[in-house]
Amino acid sequence: MAHHNLRTVVRFEFLRTLKKKSFWATTLIVPVVIGIVFGLVSFSGASASKSVSAQKGATISFLYLDESGLISAKLGKDSGGTPVTDRQAAIEAVRAGTADDFIYIPKSPAREAVQVYGKDLGLFESGKYSAAATHMIALAVKEKVNNPELTALAAGRVSFSETMFKDGKVSGGIYAVIPPLLFLALFYLVILFLGNQILNSTVEEKENRVTEMILTSVNPSSLIIGKILGILATGAVQMLTVGVPAAVGFIFLRGRAGIPDVSLAALIPSPSSMIVGALLLTVGFILFAGALVAIGSMMPTAKDANGLFGAIVITMFVPLYAVPLILSDPGSPVVQVFTYFPLSAPVTAMLRNGLGSLSGGEAAFVITELFILGAAAIALAVKLFRHGSIQYTSKVRLRAAFTRRR
Repeated sequence: MAHHNLRTVVRFEFLRTLKKKSFWATTLIVPVVIGIVFGLVSFSGASASKSVSAQKGATISFLYLDESGLISAKLGKDSGGTPVTDRQAAIEAVRAGTADDFIYIPKSPAREAVQVYGKDLGLFESGKYSAAATHMIALAVKEKVNNPELTALAAGRVSFSETMFKDGKVSGGIYAVIPPLLFLALFYLVILFLGNQILNSTVEEKENRVTEMILTSVNPSSLIIGKILGILATGAVQMLTVGVPAAVGFIFLRGRAGIPDVSLAALIPSPSSMIVGALLLTVGFILFAGALVAIGSMMPTAKDANGLFGAIVITMFVPLYAVPLILSDPGSPVVQVFTYFPLSAPVTAMLRNGLGSLSGGEAAFVITELFILGAAAIALAVKLFRHGSIQYTSKVRLRAAFTRRR
């Protein structure tokens, strides 16, 4: 009978959430916003690239004074320049509008700034003046060196191919960090999207005054566990709804829309890091879900319960402020405290797991700790709900809940 009631609660909680328009609105808005952002980034990138290319290839008329001797008369003429001898007169000509652009090249352009004076054409269009000066100087250097390879090296146009090894095998580098850290993203997604629902899952029955009727057919343990499992199932639906379009978009849009062209082989992580990440996500969710249900079981109204939700969320984001320390010194006392303190442990451990600084022993300890504390939080939630199921006007006192009646 208990198992039957548990399945009933899970099914009811799952279907009730899926039927809510707010659930789908919240879930679908994430991929829609991501798609819009990537579209805007792609459009802006294409426009900027087109503008830069146009500026590089543009031929404009300008005055120039070359005190370095780099620019030959032929190169200056071919670039659209007219040589002058009076610097101040050329500047005044641009100021008066009789000339559009004046380029002054000092005796040592490597140590002194090349000065460009021009008519203001707007934030982006005015960049063509500096582009013309840069192009002309680059051609002059190429003429002097007369060696395309040395010119390219001097300009810093050098490509590198890097291969790193870890434990005798080729390491994926920065890209191998991404898959384990996806568990951290999913953890934030589930808690932020479903946290309020978990918190209010027991408060709704109390506010609707139906707890007495529910407890006549379902025991508190089945009710609480069923609600958590049902909400976890809706969380899986959310993760698939957001994750599948993101994965498909990444695969087909690599190298476009601002997405780096990363080889899929480079994203293959070690199986151990993925297993640890999945376990940390599961036990972290159990702990936070148990804590939120326990808070909801204590409070008489959703308004009272939501006041504590912010405090829970803050503890999730505090470890992010220690990311530089986690990267540079994962063994520091601060990082260790964050790793083992229950409310910051899931985020910190998942960060360290993705970055490769979480040892097997630390991972086993944190997973065991969170599982035990999560089970304890669920047991506490059951006890609080049983004690305060008909306490509609005031919050449940922990001392009263644990005091046995004579």
